[in-house]
Amino acid sequence: MAFIIKPLITEKTNSLSDKQNKFGFVVRPQANKLQIKAEVEALYNVTVTSVDTMNYAGKNKARYTKAGLLRGRSNAFKKAIVTVKEGETIDFYSNI
Repeated sequence: MAFIIKPLITEKTNSLSDKQNKFGFVVRPQANKLQIKAEVEALYNVTVTSVDTMNYAGKNKARYTKAGLLRGRSNAFKKAIVTVKEGETIDFYSNI
């Protein structure tokens, strides 16, 4: 079972990867740090030194349309910040 959903590419994670060798991923909520570490090492052929995880709750959203007020909820997700060994890097843009 794949635990990594997608790489997280934002301004903040790009600056973290440039300065501190940290890379962001959106992962499944049931994934633990050991599973995330094993999958990143297998997919990208790097050595992971640490994994930090954050759980985000879904937020309530509402918008006004011609049909009236529509209410909904954004999805809950888990984010992982992976620190890679010094000198190694992950290139997210290589397979585009």
